[in-house]
Amino acid sequence: METIQKICLIFTIIGALNWGLIGIFDFNLVESIFGEDILARIIYSIVGLTGLINIGLLFNHIENK
Repeated sequence: METIQKICLIFTIIGALNWGLIGIFDFNLVESIFGEDILARIIYSIVGLTGLINIGLLFNHIENK
């Protein structure tokens, strides 16, 4: 399970960096690499799902203390 958690964390960090680039430089790295088609939407969906998984991990970590 620790491997899945690390993968989710990596995707969440990638999403956060992309949002930082959008906010600071008005540059969307995902769309510049994958275009504005279905592949970019899949990447956004994966990042969103991994963010939700990380929320669950956060609360799981709090409960285990």
